[in-house]
Amino acid sequence: MSQTFRLPEILEIARREGKVTVDGLAERFGVTLQTIRRDLTELAEAGRLERVHGGAVLPSGTTNIVYEERRSLNADAKASIAETCAARIPNDISVFLNIGTSTEAVARGLSRHTGLLVVTNNLTIANILAPNESCEVIVTGGSLRRSDGGLVGSLAAETIRQFKFDFAVIGCSALDEEGDILDFDIQEVGVSQAIIRQSRRTFLVADHSKLTRSAPARIASLSEIDTLFTDTPLPPALARRCADWGTDVITTTL
Repeated sequence: MSQTFRLPEILEIARREGKVTVDGLAERFGVTLQTIRRDLTELAEAGRLERVHGGAVLPSGTTNIVYEERRSLNADAKASIAETCAARIPNDISVFLNIGTSTEAVARGLSRHTGLLVVTNNLTIANILAPNESCEVIVTGGSLRRSDGGLVGSLAAETIRQFKFDFAVIGCSALDEEGDILDFDIQEVGVSQAIIRQSRRTFLVADHSKLTRSAPARIASLSEIDTLFTDTPLPPALARRCADWGTDVITTTL
């Protein structure tokens, strides 16, 4: 069966079953795993599917991908983005890192920094940085979101308001063509807005998949961000907006 016929059928299977796997599709169509991976990549680049470990799911504008699947999604791109971002954070400063697999990757990039005061509402990040004895880690209070170890809600935001950070590194679920930074959880949105207000410089880490997704809750505009770290050039219209706003865009390479 040619790709022209496979792609619509792959989408139909995803709609019917919620997820498709590389192994299952290869067996169904009698083609190689590499062929199916190319099919799924093409559908993902067109915004029709979201790649996850071992397959793909339908993109959602109202619910996020399961956390463990997000962790493996575009892992190499996130690592490259995180390394570039961490290299621009100096020693001996205060920094906030919020919830997300991309910010967790930045935390790993900071594991050898010295003299950091790190505040986070992400229990995973606290554990990543715990072995670094030169890094003081403060965890906000808040309601525990068991799915990803995040702390959200009014108590988390109130803790953040007690600080003025030199840097903040935040993630997001989606970026739209107007330059709005979007997320799914309204409680997390309130925390992210507090982080931006309390930070002298704010970095956003977002891989290319965020440009093909949608989410219902608005955090802020890229005009409020100092630097966006991503792994693919922005659409021309959005790149022009960032230039007008004075938002730096750093595109990494694998």
